[in-house]
Parts: sequence; C-alpha cells; structure tokens
Amino acid sequence: MSGAPAAPQPGSAEPTVAADDLQLLLIPPRPRTGWRVLTTRVIAMCVVELQKLRHDRTELYTRAVQPALWLLVFGETFTRIKAIPTGGTPYIDYLAPGIIAQSAMFIAIFYGIMIIWERDAGILTKLLVTPTPRAALIAGKAFAAGVKALLQAVVVILIAALLGVAMTWNPLRLLGVAVAVILGSAFFSCLSMTIAGIVLTRDRLMGIGQAITMPLFFASNALYPVAVMPGWLRAISTFNPLSYQVDALRGLLLGTPSHLLLDYAVLVAAAAAGIAAASSLLGRLAR
Repeated sequence: MSGAPAAPQPGSAEPTVAADDLQLLLIPPRPRTGWRVLTTRVIAMCVVELQKLRHDRTELYTRAVQPALWLLVFGETFTRIKAIPTGGTPYIDYLAPGIIAQSAMFIAIFYGIMIIWERDAGILTKLLVTPTPRAALIAGKAFAAGVKALLQAVVVILIAALLGVAMTWNPLRLLGVAVAVILGSAFFSCLSMTIAGIVLTRDRLMGIGQAITMPLFFASNALYPVAVMPGWLRAISTFNPLSYQVDALRGLLLGTPSHLLLDYAVLVAAAAAGIAAASSLLGRLAR
C-alpha cells in the first residue's frame, strides 16, 4: 500500500553552501604579500643553499689554507721588518681583519658559477615559475653566501688568535663583525651573479672573477693604510666596498679608529644595489 511521501524532517535538511564559500571556491584568494612573507621566502632560499654544505664541506677546509698562509707568511714577515706604518699596531694584527674580508670576498665572488650551473641543470627555471619574487631568490642566495663567508671568518679568527693577534671577544662587537662579513659577502656574491647574467657562461665568469678579485683586494685598505696609497689608488679605494668592510672589521676587532656608521651605510647600500642588479638580469640568465 503506497502512501504519500513523508515530509522531510527539519533537522535532516542537507547543508547549503554559503554564498561567501561559493565565491571563495570560484575565485582563489590573493597570495599573501608583505615584508613578512618576503622575509620568510628569503630565509627559505638561504636555508636551501646552506643545506648543500651537508654534502660537501671540503670547500670550507681548503679555503682556510690561503688565509692561514697570508697570516703566517705575509703577516709574520712584515711584522718583523716594520715596512708598513700601522700606527703602533703590530702588522699581523692590522692584517687579520683584511684577511677575514679577503677570504669572505673570495668565497662570494665566484658564487655566480653556482647559478649558471642551476641554469644548465634546469633548477633556475623551476625557481622562476614559483611565486617567490626574483629579489627574494637573489637575496636568499646572497645571504647564504654571507653565512658561508661567516664560517670562513670564524676559521680565520681562530687562526689569528692562535698567532697571538690581540682581538676583542666582546659579543656585541663580534655580532657587528658578523653583520659586516655577511653584508660584504652579499654584495660580492650579487656582483658575481650580475656578471653571470651578462656573460652567461662559466668560463667567462671564471676569467672575469679572477681578473677582478686581486685588484679589488689591492685597491683596498686590507694590506696597508689608505694614507700610504698614491692618489689614484686612494680614489679607487673610496669606491671599493671592501675598504669599508675592512674598516668596520678593524675598528670592531682591534678598536682602532673607524667610521662604523659610514661603513655600514655603504655596505647596506652596496648589498641592496647588488640584489637589484642581479634580480634584473635573472630572467636573461634563465633564457
């Protein structure tokens, strides 16, 4: 016997999709923006770069040999002959901050080779299709180079301490040293990636990198005071970020007269300009 269909119970009605939820399904939300998201992506890229050290730490060990030779041979010799005026500071003490900056620069200046390798392996193309801004990609790589250089700086500081260099162990000053090393290395790594975006090949980048590293080093105050330079070299050192990095390291580690505000201002401006330049050429490198 068939009866009339039962009326639906009020409590058993199927839930309806709200208009706001339906709108959310049809139109995806906007991606999050702002400095927090950008900072997070920069840190993520930096961590990815640093994880490569877990597979091969040989670079850190081998690169410690050259700074040790500079301090042992060059520093000890010129300390004995007193050929360079350093204002009463033993020459090996005067040299140590310059060697810290030099070793950091040598690590960073060839960083563009890595990004060319990533281009050849297809990794760079995959990174560019992510929502991460190009500036964040470059900044992550730049600050990863800075952290690698900081590890190298720790090795040089320990070697210098074993040789009797009178350095400060004040935590705040050492923190300032770390910031100066990271900023300087970020600039030189961005300079390398900018050159990579122009020349596009590893061989050309290697040649240019080798051609500019020693002039940058000798055209700074890493080995001798600016006052003893000829006029033309003094003018070049004024535009060399390495000079400001060495000045900051020397003032923080040795307590010699320095211009910390100017040094950090130049290093921050140089790192920002380097990130902007390398970011603008990243698309050309990936073609």
